[in-house]
Amino acid sequence: MGKPTPESLRRVGAASLTTAAAPSPLTIGGETIPRGRRVRLDLPIARLTTGTMMSLPVTVICGKKPGPRLWLSAAIHGDELNGVDIIRRVAKALKPSRLTGSVIAVPVVNIFGLLEQSRYLPDRRDLNRSFPGSSRGSMASRLAALFMREVVSQCTHGIDLHTAAIHRVNLPQVRADLDDPATCEFAKAFGAPVMIHASHRDGSLRQAAAKRHIPTLLYEAGEALRFDEEAIQTGVDGIYRVMAYLDMVAPLDAPPTATVEVRKTRWVRASRGGIWHRSIALGDEVKQRQPLGFISDTFGDKPVQVRSPMAGIVIGHGQNPLVNQGDALVHVASVKAESEPEQ
Repeated sequence: MGKPTPESLRRVGAASLTTAAAPSPLTIGGETIPRGRRVRLDLPIARLTTGTMMSLPVTVICGKKPGPRLWLSAAIHGDELNGVDIIRRVAKALKPSRLTGSVIAVPVVNIFGLLEQSRYLPDRRDLNRSFPGSSRGSMASRLAALFMREVVSQCTHGIDLHTAAIHRVNLPQVRADLDDPATCEFAKAFGAPVMIHASHRDGSLRQAAAKRHIPTLLYEAGEALRFDEEAIQTGVDGIYRVMAYLDMVAPLDAPPTATVEVRKTRWVRASRGGIWHRSIALGDEVKQRQPLGFISDTFGDKPVQVRSPMAGIVIGHGQNPLVNQGDALVHVASVKAESEPEQ
């Protein structure tokens, strides 16, 4: 058997839907979505203490022709907002008459966290550590189970949109299992500046989808509770490139975007507490032992240089200049080193 081609790999995740399942109707929340239609749904989650029902907002764009089914999700962490606007822009622009297959868009998965401007759910659980969930579990577990049942189980491919955690910022990047051929080609098609091989974390949406053999990407860009136009536009462009790669939309006129594959990343941490003066920016190339900035006291006395432990690209950094010993300062990605888990 010859080496698989990108053309064959792109259909690995969609194998079941390209045969028997593709012609079948798409049904979400008990409602069947006709081909060539755009439908807005609200899937009940739970009632607040006031009795108000909270729902999961879903927009389904069902093309006239059967094909891959792609889900787009954002705000699994309720304070991560760039993905909300990425999905808004993509969903608004898509026309069912020009779409092959279907897009299931969920701009806010953690509606509770969004209202509280918090990463977590009211039960203080991290939704992205609660998959695949259980209909009899905690609130996080029940929401995860609902999302798996009504969205993930319907799809052949998925893109989950994130930002950095609070007080951090990320260079636009895709994280995926690059050892899986179909997922690797999927990640290349997105065309983010950097694609990072990342193992699956227990309880994550990406892990739960992988167990169903669904190629899934995690897009990280920008910071929490802020819109970042570059991060948003990079995400929109990447989703369109993916849909073109999957033959869901017409081929793009723009040439393919080069992406750097990364197998090793490392957070540089503060050796002492103080005030952090950063001298590098996102996307900068750094050399081993290159100064990244310095930490001093409030008067600037006794500065301590912070240097990069390896050559690479700056893919993230802290935003708060007030640091304690051990705080994460700069995230460096090596493009040559062997695989190493993130710290």
